[in-house]
Amino acid sequence: MMWDYWLTLYLETHSAARGLRSSTIAAYRATLEGFRDYVRFRLEDKSPDRITAADALGYVEYLRRERDNGDSAVNRQVTILKNFYRAIVAMGHMEPSDNPMAHFPKVKAAPRKIPVYLSEDEVKRILSAPPDDTVLGLRDRAILLLIYGTGIRASECARLRECDIDFSNRTIFVVGKGGHERTIPLSKEVAQALALYRRVRGDIKHTGGFFRSRRGRIMSRGAVYERVRKYGQLAKVQKRVSPHVLRHTFATHLVRKGVGIVTISKLLGHRLVTSTQVYLHTTAEDLREAAEKHPIKDMVDKVVELLPDIKLPFQRSRRQKYG
Repeated sequence: MMWDYWLTLYLETHSAARGLRSSTIAAYRATLEGFRDYVRFRLEDKSPDRITAADALGYVEYLRRERDNGDSAVNRQVTILKNFYRAIVAMGHMEPSDNPMAHFPKVKAAPRKIPVYLSEDEVKRILSAPPDDTVLGLRDRAILLLIYGTGIRASECARLRECDIDFSNRTIFVVGKGGHERTIPLSKEVAQALALYRRVRGDIKHTGGFFRSRRGRIMSRGAVYERVRKYGQLAKVQKRVSPHVLRHTFATHLVRKGVGIVTISKLLGHRLVTSTQVYLHTTAEDLREAAEKHPIKDMVDKVVELLPDIKLPFQRSRRQKYG
């Protein structure tokens, strides 16, 4: 009973009061219920006020060894557990000294990986994949152009409303993570694609969702992901293509065009510019261009290819070498 009460208190009272999105709360619920199941079957169903740091460490070990979770997944679950117990203490249901996560050892941070991004040729192939003779084809092309042309997230694309697009000023209004709002300029090409889809789609309510399914419903985040994946496959792109990869590509291409990192950070909706610095990575193409600029090419004589039938001695004889 205490587990049910504390989970409800945290998820439906504390998290809701913080203004967290329903999807975020659902992710918290899944993590905490997973820990609850572990306690039920591995720790003889201990109540939440009797959990120790050793119990939490055992759970981390279980996640790594039996669930094959990586550093990123483990860190996320530990963070949620810490937030859960911190909230329980803050609401007066536990003494600070009894908090099992208060002095929990720091978990190894997940290594930061270079974002996967597409070449300009790969993007062109994807953008040309949707058919241009159907309403759904024009919708999908508008979605691809919008994500690549603005860097918005799949969820932001799915939530876009009719009233969020200002065609006269070529901007869109987006509500991002944490409810943070931003206005993003649209290129002429993106605005035209959106306007064309809007014309063939037909009129909808001013506050209605802009992108509609074949049945006229608002598109979901999952549907946006499925559309992008489909056209990546149709374009025969060997990399895994997703809305997030298009977002990475948007940022990487701007960096390579010399756009400042602070500007890119604002376009992406990052609260901290440090989150955007991951795009300041070098590519294989960048490395090759740098190598070609090295002055060694002006210092070494040209090597003439030897004829196939010419054989060289393994080394000079002592008499030839010193005589």
